[in-house]
Amino acid sequence: MSVHQQAQELCRAAAAQAQAASSDEQLLARALLSAVVQWNKQLRSASDLAAELEFLANNLDDEQDYLFMRP
Repeated sequence: MSVHQQAQELCRAAAAQAQAASSDEQLLARALLSAVVQWNKQLRSASDLAAELEFLANNLDDEQDYLFMRP
């Protein structure tokens, strides 16, 4: 299992726990994002983390074609 698959599985498990506890899934997702950013701040420089977050934010639209992608 790749690390990406492991992360996705952790998120699915957290979402299932939130649903079972009648917790707000969107609030959980925001809290997880915040926790992951805090964790990353301990492992990486702020500028490196900011660059990755900016890249992710700029590429949120699944319908958007990007210049770096080949047909």
